[in-house]
Amino acid sequence: MLTLTKKRAKKFVPRDHKYTTVADRIGRLIENGAMKVGDKLLSVRALSKEQDISLSTAFQAYYHLEAKGLIEARPQSGYYVKFSPRHGLSLPKCCEPCDEVVPVTLDDMISSIYSDLRSDKLVQFSMAAPDHSLLPTAKLNKSVMHAIRSSKDSCIQYEHVQGNPELRKQIARLSFNWGGALSEDDVVVTAGCMEALNLCLMATTQPGDAVAIESPTYFGIFRAMENLGLKVVEVPTSPETGVDLDYLEQSIDRFNIKVCLFVTNFNNPIGSCMPDENKKRLVEMLSKKDIPLIEDDIYGELFFGKKRPTTCKAFDKRGMVLQCGSFSKSLAPGYRIGWAVPGKFKEKSIRRKRMNNVSTNTLAQTAIAHFLQNGRYELHLRHLRKALHTQYLRYAQAVAEYFPEDTRITRPQGGFALWVEMNKKIDAYKLHKRALKYNIGIAPGHIFSTQGQFQNYLRLTYGLPWNDRVEEGIETLGELARKGT
Repeated sequence: MLTLTKKRAKKFVPRDHKYTTVADRIGRLIENGAMKVGDKLLSVRALSKEQDISLSTAFQAYYHLEAKGLIEARPQSGYYVKFSPRHGLSLPKCCEPCDEVVPVTLDDMISSIYSDLRSDKLVQFSMAAPDHSLLPTAKLNKSVMHAIRSSKDSCIQYEHVQGNPELRKQIARLSFNWGGALSEDDVVVTAGCMEALNLCLMATTQPGDAVAIESPTYFGIFRAMENLGLKVVEVPTSPETGVDLDYLEQSIDRFNIKVCLFVTNFNNPIGSCMPDENKKRLVEMLSKKDIPLIEDDIYGELFFGKKRPTTCKAFDKRGMVLQCGSFSKSLAPGYRIGWAVPGKFKEKSIRRKRMNNVSTNTLAQTAIAHFLQNGRYELHLRHLRKALHTQYLRYAQAVAEYFPEDTRITRPQGGFALWVEMNKKIDAYKLHKRALKYNIGIAPGHIFSTQGQFQNYLRLTYGLPWNDRVEEGIETLGELARKGT
């Protein structure tokens, strides 16, 4: 039986958060391997005495860990470690490098997979977005009503092309969390993150240019590049540390790369998070060659640890990093409010935005500005991060339990996605087709590469809160995967 080192920090820990502090420390011991699956934990009374906490707080700490699926209570025996993500299934392999630059091509797979996003029949493991139950709908509604009442024209007129000034100010304040120091003048409000990425691509490229992207990465990026007549260089990506910088450095001159577009924090679909030293090296490497970096930071706020990961933009000294973000994954998907911080390409981006859509939804901008202005966003994010972390652990545990033993999964530290590698005999697109017959939606790995890679991979998102229906869905997928080998 392992014990914890006593921490006497009573006066610094809010009373209602003390149990989470104790639970988080136990959770780290489990994840780091100091406590292994099957190890018995201290009794509630012993934990209370050792940590100088009440019995109620000790019970709450264990309940918190039990809800995450990390420990289990055994009748008349106590609590035991049930699951450790680090000692579950192995990590997926890194993709193979590609030796050519290719035009972007997409087939009908994406249409097949996302033909009915709002269907209540489907257990949607294919959507990288939070379930509506995790969002502050009532408070957002109040912000919408306030926006209408406080506006002299009830928000029916066009907003400024660069965006609502108060919203831009609030977005600039968010940069403090990742080491930035933006002003409202640095920010351009967009219709979601995809418009931000499109504007940045249009401001930095010409048709026929080669753009480096991660492999695998979000298929919407391919579509944007296809529409702009760009070529793609897929860069191998580690499930833990992100882009292979050595390969990228060798490829810049070889493929005449003009721009890079990377999701540095919790990449979709593999969940990788680039370490700070890699981000700094990446920015310096590209800056020396005058290559713009478009940084998709849409998942940066959805971290599971104690601190928000920094961004490449924090290391940018020349305005060559164009950072993009959105509230679609964290607050209000349907409002379609995102932003770009285009650096030295700001005026080009604004001109492109003026040509494309004049301005972004006035009411949605004003409502979100009010929501942020009243300090509600950070409180909501704390609840959302805890929920997503719990859901990730539950989903990972279920995959380890129900899928074939040779399955590999990632261990994301934030975001929405589990990247699952199955036996090479399994075709993930065929698995998707079979799963639809059981009202289960998944995203096969084919759609996350232009090269036809990842045919035996799938992206499994954990935006749905854990319940019996979710567990049955993963169990059914596991059974179908076993039959597919």
